[in-house]
Amino acid sequence: MKPVIFGLAGLSLSVDEAAFFREAQPVGFILFRRNIDNREQVRALTDAVRALMGRDDVPILIDQEGGKVQRMAPPEWPAFPAGPAFDRLYEVAPISAIEAARVNAQAIALTLSEVGINVDCMPLLDVAQPDTTEAIGCRLYGSEPMRVAAMGRAALDGLRRGGVVGVVKHLPGYGRAVVDPHHHLPTVAAPAEDLQIDLAPFIALKDAPMGMTSHIIFEAWDKERPATLSPIIVNDIIRRRIGFDGLLMTDDIDMKALSGSAGDKAAGAIAAGCDLVLDCWARMDEMADIANRLGEIDGAGKARLDRAMATIAGKAPEGDLADLIAKRDDLLALAG
Repeated sequence: MKPVIFGLAGLSLSVDEAAFFREAQPVGFILFRRNIDNREQVRALTDAVRALMGRDDVPILIDQEGGKVQRMAPPEWPAFPAGPAFDRLYEVAPISAIEAARVNAQAIALTLSEVGINVDCMPLLDVAQPDTTEAIGCRLYGSEPMRVAAMGRAALDGLRRGGVVGVVKHLPGYGRAVVDPHHHLPTVAAPAEDLQIDLAPFIALKDAPMGMTSHIIFEAWDKERPATLSPIIVNDIIRRRIGFDGLLMTDDIDMKALSGSAGDKAAGAIAAGCDLVLDCWARMDEMADIANRLGEIDGAGKARLDRAMATIAGKAPEGDLADLIAKRDDLLALAG
């Protein structure tokens, strides 16, 4: 298998995509709004992908956080709240906020499991700052590290109960980004001692099954390279200081925070120590470039992948969607 997760172009697999993916054998796939119409269609798409790959446990990812980042949207699916809703509740009822985050994530997971999606790119463990870019800040659990960690832990647990693997993001933190990494490369000049705040939630959840890097330069650690492409940050900060030994994927390498060809960025991320490359936009020429530049997933990466997917293997999703949503809403109502 190639250490890459590819996007799909449309609502069903094309002939060209099927031929390419059969040859390239990517680890997994990620879905976006362009791939989603209704329950039956999404289930048919995920079934087709698994049949093509010949692996029942092929990771099929989505960004289903709630709020502005919800690929499966109303009216076909429920609307889900984003992180700040739980942060507001935590101000008045911390235990209730943690439970609300858990049942919300479990409800999300049930909607994903129903259509064959088994990995959700949440929770965000980035710690909000007063000047965090709105593109990130509107999605976060708050500015207090242990509060973020507690709700992130609850979200991971809820996803697992619903039959879905969670991905903590964005290691080692986007909270200090003052520009949107989808369009610009953020640079952080804060000293290393201040960055312990950013690391704290990731340290608390270092046993998470999967994690995602951030495209951001931390001058205290590496003045030249963003985290995704920095061996210093991947190995010294994420793997050693944080202690994260889960499957580590990049954020989307098509984001404008990174420069260079698709193949260069993919090869650079793997060379830096990431286990997988995330390439979301299903452009055939770029996917071919990436596949040509990457070898097979290495033994350590494959072991982390297997360990992550084993956390949901053979376990039926738990819970009733309506009951979970009702409980969440009752709890959130405590915040007024």
